[in-house]
Parts: sequence; C-alpha cells; structure tokens
Amino acid sequence: MDSGASNYQRYLAGDDDALVALVRDYKDGLLLFLNRYVRNLSLAEELTEDTFFRLVTKRPRFSPHYSFKTWLYTIGRNTALNHLKRAGRHPALPLDSLELLRREEESLELGYLREEQKIQVHRALSQLKPDYSHVLYLKFFAELSNQESAKVMGKSKRQIENLLYQAKQALRAELEQEGFDYDGLS
Repeated sequence: MDSGASNYQRYLAGDDDALVALVRDYKDGLLLFLNRYVRNLSLAEELTEDTFFRLVTKRPRFSPHYSFKTWLYTIGRNTALNHLKRAGRHPALPLDSLELLRREEESLELGYLREEQKIQVHRALSQLKPDYSHVLYLKFFAELSNQESAKVMGKSKRQIENLLYQAKQALRAELEQEGFDYDGLS
C-alpha cells in the first residue's frame, strides 16, 4: 500500500492529520493536472479543493487495484469534466483577467518546475491537443504507469500506448519548432 493509500485509510479511521498529509503531498500535482482541463488556474484551484472536499464528505472507497495517485487523479478528472459539462464550454474571461491569470500560472509553474528544460516542455505541452497534453502530464510529471493513465483518462492501455507515441511525436515537433534541443532532454 503506498503512502497516499495508507494516509487515506488513516483518515477514514479518524486521523485528521492524515488528510493534511494527503493534501500536502498531492495538491500541487493535481492542481496542474486539472489546469490542463480547464485552462484557468483559479478554477483548477477550486476543482482541486472540490476533489479533496469530496474525499471528506463522501469518503469514497479506495480500490487497491491502482495507486492512490491514480485514484485521486481520476476523481479530480471527473470533477473537472462534470464542471465543464455544467458550464457547457470554457468560460470566457475578460482580457485584463487573462494577463493576471497568466502571471499567476507562470509563477506557480516556475516554482513547481524548477529546471529550464522542464519549463520549456511544459509550455510546449500547452500547445498540444488536450489528450496529448493530458497523457504526457500523467506519464512524465505525475509518473503514472500506462495502466494507471488509462484508468484516469477512461481509455484502454493500448489506446494510452498509441496516444503516448503520437503525443511524443507532437511534442518533439513543437519543441523543435521552438528551437529546443530535443535530444539533449534527459
């Protein structure tokens, strides 16, 4: 059982400090993942809170067939998709809000992705099709397996493998277009 799963079990048993540990360990990664869906950092923060709030109020049963991170990201993804369905489409933002949100997002990303290459890759990811961006984020930033990524995205493992191949090719093309030395990426 991974630390997320054991902390969740401790929380269910009445240890509120375990919930604090879960939020501390998973909120930043979940926030950036959800931002890929809604493309609005403030909204992604709300959805991250909603995901953890769901753990507190509904206390869903954790299935040990997947890692805790996979399970949590699936709940977060479903929360984001439900929000997008209710909203009908991405909400329009006033132009002056976009600049403020862009600065906030860059600040968070720079703190979270410290190395210059990772920042360039992150920016290139935002230019890719959403499914490509999502699968690459899950695989390389959230460090989920193909099977776990398939669970989060609601696809088969084979679809994830194909999507990963196509996403890597698209990312390579995007990075090369920006003059990035793809072969130097480790």
